[in-house]
Amino acid sequence: MLEGQSCLISRPLPSSCEQETKWVYMTYLIEVSNGKRAFEDEGEEESGRRKLPKQLIKKLGEVTTQSLNDFYLSPTEQHNYIKQHGNGGDQSDSSNLIQSLGRDMSINCLIRCSRSDYNSLALVNKGFQNLIRGGDIYKRRREGGVIEHWVYFSCHLLEWEAFDPNSRRWMHVPRMPSNDCFMCSDKESLAVGTELLVFGKEITSHVIWSYSLLTNSWSSGMTMNSPRCLFGSASLGETAILAGGCDSQGRVLSSAELYSSATGTWETLPSMHKPRKMCSGVFMDKKFYVIGGINSELLSCGEEYNLETRTWHEIPNMFPGRNGPTEAPPLVAVVNNELYAADYAEQELRKYDKERNLWNTIGRLPDRAVSMNGWGLAFRACGERLIVIGGPRILGGGIIEVNSWIPNENPPEWTLLARKHSGSFVYNCAVMGC
Repeated sequence: MLEGQSCLISRPLPSSCEQETKWVYMTYLIEVSNGKRAFEDEGEEESGRRKLPKQLIKKLGEVTTQSLNDFYLSPTEQHNYIKQHGNGGDQSDSSNLIQSLGRDMSINCLIRCSRSDYNSLALVNKGFQNLIRGGDIYKRRREGGVIEHWVYFSCHLLEWEAFDPNSRRWMHVPRMPSNDCFMCSDKESLAVGTELLVFGKEITSHVIWSYSLLTNSWSSGMTMNSPRCLFGSASLGETAILAGGCDSQGRVLSSAELYSSATGTWETLPSMHKPRKMCSGVFMDKKFYVIGGINSELLSCGEEYNLETRTWHEIPNMFPGRNGPTEAPPLVAVVNNELYAADYAEQELRKYDKERNLWNTIGRLPDRAVSMNGWGLAFRACGERLIVIGGPRILGGGIIEVNSWIPNENPPEWTLLARKHSGSFVYNCAVMGC
């Protein structure tokens, strides 16, 4: 199933066969001791020496009264430092993280840094490494209300890219290790917690590949209680719900499951009123919604699942738009508990009126966002933004464009965040917020 996508900025990257450095998107080496620090960044460079981005220094400065003075290490000095101390850095008292600040203040510094810097900050000492790579820092961020949303998308089979719409930075994602059968099968994707899940099928069974932000690597072996494809899904924090779809025999399902990334477990939920496949899912007002789809007929109804009462409620005519047998599932997204839909045929953006159960056209989609019956176009919520990823098809390749709009009372005015040469067809897309 086609989902949203993201874009990445080209930068020097380590090869997939490297060990420790393959985990690092941008290489920083940091040492904090007696007000000194050592940095490496691919930004400024003087006589072979590089320094930490000013943005990261600013973030650290917001939560500490100490002045951090620039201290430089040449590449040779950095190599000798890692050889002497190891990739974990100074481990003399890692429980304090930044010793002069104490553990709590150190964590307050970290949660305000961009998570694109975390791979590098893990090099400070063993305490930083455990906090970041163990995932505890993301729990602290969630508790503190600090959430960054990145878009993950695939324009080439088994290849994924990530895009940070705030910094407009592209990030590297390792290639999926898979076989030809999985590569060519229908796939759905879903981001939950710090995981990106890709659902597909091998020769005789369904399979799930999981990309971990913590390790920057893929793994398989996860199984649902009722394996399926072509389902509707959405996530809220560390919780995701999957509903409907088809089993391995092609039967259309009404069953649903809840996945917890915190525990790595699946829970079977009560079944929907109607079986459906090729549907879409969203969270809105802390409830899960399934919209549209197909069983023996086209479905315009939606269903609402209340997580507290564990019951489903059917909503007639919730999506009266196009959803034919050859068309993509409804392109829907929720920002600030408001539901939006992309009408790819009319190139219109619509907003759902909850009180009257009606859709109102509020403006146009980006002009260059094209699709094939809705396929190949990504329409996603990314924090406070609506994101549209797609582009024109040209002979010999394509261009991917990332457009965004922060909803307000006015008609949409789309901002072009990034453009790059790539396959112009978006196969899968998901947004990770952590």
